[in-house]
Amino acid sequence: MAESTTEHPVAGREKPQLDLSDAQWQSGSQGVGDVQVAFVEGYIAMRDGRNPQGPALVFTPAEWRAFVLGARDGEFDLT
Repeated sequence: MAESTTEHPVAGREKPQLDLSDAQWQSGSQGVGDVQVAFVEGYIAMRDGRNPQGPALVFTPAEWRAFVLGARDGEFDLT
């Protein structure tokens, strides 16, 4: 299996390059094809469960909190 790493700049700050190859990915109860998250080195990674070899988004804890609260408030509801 290919090593999965990711690195994304945030507000003038670089996040460390994370090795996600051994990450313990968690899925929601909806089954295959949902979003998966993993907690790695103090960061939260998120990927598409239908494409586990694809890219992952990496959040700081503060970014993750803002994302989750926004999702709960319907900020990302596209319907």
